[in-house]
Amino acid sequence: MTSKAKENFLFLFGVAICFCLAGLAVFLEKIIPGGLLGASIIALFMGTIINSFFHPAWIKPALKFTSKRILKVAIILLGASLSIKTIMSVGKMTFFVMIFTFAMCFGGGYFIRKLFGLNWKLSNLISAGTGICGGSAIAAISPVIDAEDKDIAFAMSSTFIFDMVMVALYPIMGKFLGMTDMAYGIWAGTSVNDTASVVASGYAFSEIAGDFATMVKLTRTIAIIPTVLVFAYIGTRIKQKELKEANKGQKVNLIKIIPWFIGGFLLLAVLNSVGCIPAAVGGVIKDAGKFLMVTALAAIGLGTSITDFKKAGLAPMFYGITIDTLVTLTALGVIWCMGLM
Repeated sequence: MTSKAKENFLFLFGVAICFCLAGLAVFLEKIIPGGLLGASIIALFMGTIINSFFHPAWIKPALKFTSKRILKVAIILLGASLSIKTIMSVGKMTFFVMIFTFAMCFGGGYFIRKLFGLNWKLSNLISAGTGICGGSAIAAISPVIDAEDKDIAFAMSSTFIFDMVMVALYPIMGKFLGMTDMAYGIWAGTSVNDTASVVASGYAFSEIAGDFATMVKLTRTIAIIPTVLVFAYIGTRIKQKELKEANKGQKVNLIKIIPWFIGGFLLLAVLNSVGCIPAAVGGVIKDAGKFLMVTALAAIGLGTSITDFKKAGLAPMFYGITIDTLVTLTALGVIWCMGLM
């Protein structure tokens, strides 16, 4: 076997390892009671544990390809699960709640991150995961700001820990506050991070609340598009500033910095909204996108070690918990001011 053939074989073998790990994560998600642990976080943690004992140099090209390229394909496919009609109908009711929670995530996060000494990439990944839709938002934004795999892992872990706690506490707090099904659905849908956690906490309150929370969550997901565009612009400006003389006088062209995968994501969302994608086909595309997302996170885990978490310390976790708590209180306050409780 020639050196090139061996290199190609090891590359494909490395990619296959990521897919196998994703398959195992999906299987474990199904057998874990209550659906509290999503396949994405399972794959990320398994990859991290494996990397702590097994991290050969030959697998790095495969991990880079899977965590970057396959991740972008996954984001495109997830667009098939969005419906602009649903977004318009639910969005009217939840618009102000989302505006205030986004402002708290990114505006408040800008100042709070300085207290914890976090870099802007990691803090904004955590804020995006908190304000938009957990792992999907973190994954979508990470390529346009050139985030390191370890930052993605830290952000995912931070949002996951809060979700685990909130899935148990939200239904209890909602009933204690005497919230209606609709009010609780808006609250859970706008402040719980990951989709699986929104579903779990929503239906734990009531079936109506679960249905409404899920719709709100899907509506919230569309914020990925403008958020990615904003960060693409910021990332380009920062690169120009770093290059200085090489880019002196050069202006940022918004069309050029729009990530191609977000264009694909939006295209599938539009096609799904106008009925060009049959429900059965849309379901398959969505499932494929979710599986590829899990595969990419398995690759990210395999590129991150427990040592990296130790070096980062508790700051990312405390930052995430602080932002999540503020978003929870902000959403609750806006809902109360709107007279929905």
